[in-house]
Amino acid sequence: MFRAQISALVFGVGGFGALVAATASNEWKVTTRASSVITATWVYQGLWMNCAGTALGSFHCRPHFTIFKVEGYIQACRGLMIAAVSLGFFGSIFALFGMKCTKVGGSDKAKAKIACLAGIVFILSGLCSMTGCSLYANKITTEFFDPLFVEQKYELGAALFIGWAGASLCIIGGVIFCFSISDNNKAPRMGYTYNGATSIMSSRTKYHGGEDFKTTNPSKQFDKNAYV
Repeated sequence: MFRAQISALVFGVGGFGALVAATASNEWKVTTRASSVITATWVYQGLWMNCAGTALGSFHCRPHFTIFKVEGYIQACRGLMIAAVSLGFFGSIFALFGMKCTKVGGSDKAKAKIACLAGIVFILSGLCSMTGCSLYANKITTEFFDPLFVEQKYELGAALFIGWAGASLCIIGGVIFCFSISDNNKAPRMGYTYNGATSIMSSRTKYHGGEDFKTTNPSKQFDKNAYV
């Protein structure tokens, strides 16, 4: 169980880092190679900035100054990626509390519940990132293969592949965290036998080597002849 939690933590934290890199990247879509060879310029667009570069090595980036002029699918992808990063952050915190090697989190039963919660959060983070990247990629491919689309066509950028990879890592780590509870439930329990309550007389008998106590009538001890 400990090794499974370590591997799940590595997958989850690694996926969270990939999601942060994909969200901050400006290479969600790039201009096609055919047009780049002719014009010797490259255009990169991300969720937050649009960048252009030339063959001489100069780059210029311009952020999206207003949210109202941004297309709807970009706003949806922003929300999904921000949700994915936020869930990945909280999933990493819950995972640290749910590890058996840490001293915080309470008993083993409480740690198992926290680890399961971390797994669910990681899975939700991966699903949000997978949905956002797939939505953005679907928009790019639809415009690229549309013969009636006459504007600049783009290809899939590196940030999309990083986002898909991070989503896969988060989902794998979350599944491992969820299944780690079954190992905790299969742990053997100590059995105790009940021998029954022992009386004080029996304990005294065992203490004196098995000799029985003989009780005498106090009236016989104090006979009438004793006072004559």
